[in-house]
Amino acid sequence: MRRTSKVYAGLAAITVAVISVIMAVGAAPAGAAVGGSGPYPADYETSASLANHTIFRPQTLPSERLPIVVWGNGGCSANGLSQGNFLREIASHGFLAIANGAPNGSGSTNAQMLTQSIDWAVAENSRQGSKYYNRLDTSRVAVAGFSCGGLEAYAVSNDPRVTTTVIFSSGLLNDADDYQLRRLTKPIAYFVGGPSDIAYPNAMDDWGKLPAGLPAFMGNLNVGHGGTYDQPNGGEFGRVAVLYLTWRLKGDTSAGANFVGADCGLCRSQWTVQQKNLTLDGGAPPTTPPPTTPPPTTPPPTDPPTTPPPGGAACTAVYSVQDQWNGGFVATVAVTAGTTALTGWRVTLTLPGGASVSSLWNGVASGTSGTITVANQSYNGRLTAGQATSFGFQGTGNGGGTTATCTGS
Repeated sequence: MRRTSKVYAGLAAITVAVISVIMAVGAAPAGAAVGGSGPYPADYETSASLANHTIFRPQTLPSERLPIVVWGNGGCSANGLSQGNFLREIASHGFLAIANGAPNGSGSTNAQMLTQSIDWAVAENSRQGSKYYNRLDTSRVAVAGFSCGGLEAYAVSNDPRVTTTVIFSSGLLNDADDYQLRRLTKPIAYFVGGPSDIAYPNAMDDWGKLPAGLPAFMGNLNVGHGGTYDQPNGGEFGRVAVLYLTWRLKGDTSAGANFVGADCGLCRSQWTVQQKNLTLDGGAPPTTPPPTTPPPTTPPPTDPPTTPPPGGAACTAVYSVQDQWNGGFVATVAVTAGTTALTGWRVTLTLPGGASVSSLWNGVASGTSGTITVANQSYNGRLTAGQATSFGFQGTGNGGGTTATCTGS
């Protein structure tokens, strides 16, 4: 069961309100000056043929074709300058970045606006007389967004023109939307603000549900939900976004080395990194081989309860390792009520020697190593007969061999 935070759900309104205040006092727009740290100083513009969007591009178009990045703003804000510093930085490295919303626009955006951005770029690339005629690489398209904008990105990630999806501090709010994860076929990357990020539980829930075999990267920087978008050149989030897009949209394997393998560039930084099915272009394998004996996808509990415990209702807990790398793992535990409804549940986990829990979501843990207990949160304790929920955690060491048992009330 996914955590749907009322605070997270209300973030869009808060973000839009803050932007409105800034506009009211006449603050200079974030993208008003030419800049960025890349070789092509960038600016923004608008187009009559793409209403309610803001287009970030190198001021002087380079000879190389520009890959395309379409962007959903935080709060689904219709101010296309909401993450102006960040998007201008991306454009300065040789990309065309199109944000939903007009410069200093008001109101809200929707996912269809991202599709409109792709349509417009493809059309301009083929239109004689356009400044972008044969100047865009329409075979390399990233759909991306921050917070509410990340939800917009998910919604159109199945567009066949999309090369990669990039989710910034966001995660699906409802389990009913998990079909958007199941239909993913192109590489995806997450850049999240760490456990203090209000979107962290939802992002990690999505991470655990990605299709098997999908190339995926997860990076957490403990800066909270606001990220670093407003810092000069988008701060650290701007830096890693450029590296990821340079790898995925330009085929630069030196940039890709920041994301692949146990000795990746971000692995040796303040980022907390997880990887799935990642190889550099050309098929070079990660530097860390998979575990010699990988744990089965859904190992059964060693000793599942067969009868209701005294004073409690029956439930089962099924533990599975979602991802294992050298020195760490991500696991989920599916909790299912038996023939009697539950008002609460408690899972006992016995971890192998050397393994410990570093962060946990959708549950309340007691202890971090050896035998620990995880109780339900307030929002996922009540289960009807046969109903299931889940919690997950990131750990250090090897996740294989953990056992799980469940008691209910």
